[in-house]
Amino acid sequence: MKTAKSILIATTLICASVVSTLSAQQQAQPAPKHEFSVEKGDSVMIRRECQKYSTGERPSTWVWDKVHTVRQLGTKRHPDGVLLMNIYSWVCDTCLTVVNGHAKESAEKAAIEQAADREAFEQGDEAARKAAAQAAAIAAADSAFRAAEEARRAEEEARRAEEEAQAALRAQEDSLKSLQQFKHNYDRFTIGLRGGASALMHHAENGNWTCGGDVVLDLQYAHYWAKDGRPVDLGLIVGLGIGYQQSGLKKDYDHTEFDRTAGTSNVHYTVDVKDVKETDHQLQLEVPVMFSLIHDKGLFFNIGPKFMIPVYTPYKQSANTDETHISAVFQETGITVIDQTLTGKYTGQEPEEKNGIQFTINVMLTAEIGYEWILKSGNSLGLGAYANYSVYNTFKNTTNSEGLFNLTAPAADGSSVAKLDVLSATHAYADKLGYFDAGIKLAYHFNFPKKKHFRDSKLF
Repeated sequence: MKTAKSILIATTLICASVVSTLSAQQQAQPAPKHEFSVEKGDSVMIRRECQKYSTGERPSTWVWDKVHTVRQLGTKRHPDGVLLMNIYSWVCDTCLTVVNGHAKESAEKAAIEQAADREAFEQGDEAARKAAAQAAAIAAADSAFRAAEEARRAEEEARRAEEEAQAALRAQEDSLKSLQQFKHNYDRFTIGLRGGASALMHHAENGNWTCGGDVVLDLQYAHYWAKDGRPVDLGLIVGLGIGYQQSGLKKDYDHTEFDRTAGTSNVHYTVDVKDVKETDHQLQLEVPVMFSLIHDKGLFFNIGPKFMIPVYTPYKQSANTDETHISAVFQETGITVIDQTLTGKYTGQEPEEKNGIQFTINVMLTAEIGYEWILKSGNSLGLGAYANYSVYNTFKNTTNSEGLFNLTAPAADGSSVAKLDVLSATHAYADKLGYFDAGIKLAYHFNFPKKKHFRDSKLF
């Protein structure tokens, strides 16, 4: 192989020398016709340094490793071109090396060896390329791993940054909350409706007092003092209540005795009455002055005195006519008469509505407890229980009635009969009065300023 390479090198140098000589001669004395260094039928090889055909195209790789036969010399278009068989392309004769005879065999052998070397080189190059591709793949995988690792680190840093941002936001919110913990005083106007059980507490030995019911409309104004850090607001409530209540009495009376004068005679009467019923009604005004506590969570408690004034107090009464009996003893003669015209008989007249005691002031202790909800409007709705108890009443009974019944004696000439009337228990023998009621209250509060502002800042 070394010998073939030496021959190729020598041949190449000789051809180069010849071409240089011909070029010098042509420059010195241009020939009208090109003189070729090869002849038709010669076996030639294309030199490696020949990178283009006469037509300008680049030769394929395989043409350099083959022995070609000259087919034609020159043409009008390519006067210095040589047409080679197998490839049918025009090549400049200076790119050819003649390899006739023994040199041809050596050249072919050298070409085969060169082709083998080139194939080995190409195989090595292919292996190198594969190795390079594998190395590139490994590098790409390593780059992908590093990119994934960097992405993980970036994600971890982003997570830490988000946690730090959330911590900063929480700190800002806590700071804002601490700033918002400052409370302001506020006012409110309340419209309330309450109802429940009620009773006039007659202070007397006779009568079984029964409870009734009441309904009251409350109009109230309140002012509250709030303080930073204190969960309870303190307030003062004043207002006016307008309401109605009713209660009653039920009692049986046996042998109620009293004396009357019938004409010139002194008569001793005994009265038996069953199922005596009285119903007391009352239209009243209330003026509260209460202290109030409201917790941040919505619980409230109100307590204080209240003044109650009965404006109108009608009553009704009735008795069982079948179980009412009157007997009379004429003391001068000792004669006893039972249920006669002389003494009169309760005939069960329809109950009459009469006006009772007016303008008696009750001083009561009142209490309310419940819960209130803040509405979207900033106002609030409250629901709770209430109770009122009278601790003082200005009523004083100046009458000295002997009982619940008033008997009018008959006239001596018989022009009138005895008449029995059922009196008001309050008029008859109550020495003083009281009042009690308890029930449920619903209230709507108009807040100034609106409470929702405080609620947003976690105050309510």
